[in-house]
Amino acid sequence: MKGYIPVIREHLLNEIEKKRAELLQIVMANGMTSHITIELSQELDHLLIQYQKQRLRAVAGDE
Repeated sequence: MKGYIPVIREHLLNEIEKKRAELLQIVMANGMTSHITIELSQELDHLLIQYQKQRLRAVAGDE
């Protein structure tokens, strides 16, 4: 199971980078306060929280 967690983290990092790129494009097109910008920002926040939880588990030795 130890090999599984790094794969999850790698997947999350890929998703985070994709969401960041998407968010930057949306900000450029729609501004910082548009509904879609806020929605994508919240999605990115969720991914970042998931990633941080995985990192904390690894530090705690639960990996």
